[in-house]
Amino acid sequence: MCWGILPAAGSGARFGSAVPKQYLPLHGRAVLSWSLEALLAVPVKALAVALGPDDSHWPALGWNQDSRIIACRGGAQRQQSVLGALRALEDRARDDDWVLVHDAVRPCVRGDDILRLIRETGAAGADGGLLGWPADNALKRVAAGGIVRDNVSRQDCWNAATPQMFRFGVLRQALHRAEAEQQSHPDESAAVMATGGSVIMVPCAKDNIKITREPDLELAAAILAARQGNSQ
Repeated sequence: MCWGILPAAGSGARFGSAVPKQYLPLHGRAVLSWSLEALLAVPVKALAVALGPDDSHWPALGWNQDSRIIACRGGAQRQQSVLGALRALEDRARDDDWVLVHDAVRPCVRGDDILRLIRETGAAGADGGLLGWPADNALKRVAAGGIVRDNVSRQDCWNAATPQMFRFGVLRQALHRAEAEQQSHPDESAAVMATGGSVIMVPCAKDNIKITREPDLELAAAILAARQGNSQ
C-alpha cells in the first residue's frame, strides 16, 4: 500500500513572485498540478496536499473534485507540513505502508523513475529511499563574500531529489522526534537517518529539477514541451 504527500504551503520567497511559485503557470497549467499528476499516475491510494493557512489559489485548480486528494493544513516549515499530511492520512494508513513525499515544485519528475523508486526501495529492505543523480560538477565550499574555502570531492556525492519514500510509521516517528528536539532537517531522508534509519539512493533523470528561481521555470517549460513533442 502506497500513499502520497505534497508539502505545498511554501510562500516561495526566494523566487520573488507575489504568487507562490507552486501556483505559477507552467506550460498550460499550474506548477503544482504537474507535480500532482506525476504522483497520481503511479499507484498511490490517496494523496495529501499540505496547504498554507491563507491559501486562496488552491480552489481554482479544481483538484477538490478528485476523491484521491486530501487537502490539509501545512506549517511554516517543510517538516511541519509533512507531519500535517501524515496526520491527515493516519486514519487510513498502516505503519508498514509506504508513503511518497514529493516537492510541489518538481513538476518534471518522470513516472518511470517513481516506479523504479517504489520497486527498488521495497526490494532493498531499507526504511526508505530517494531519487537523485551523481554530482558531476566540481564542488566548492564557499564562505561569506564568495571566498572559496576548499574543494569537496564529488566522488561519493549525489544530488538529492524527490519523491522520497519511507515506511509510514518510520517517517512519522522521525518527524515527531525532530519536532520534539527542535531539529529542522533539510529533507525527510535526513530526519529518518537521524533516528538510525537506513535509506538508499535510486538514480533518476537529471531533468527532475526543482523550481527555485525564475530561470528554473523557463527550463521546466522547455523540458515539458520537449516531452510533449516527442510523444506526438
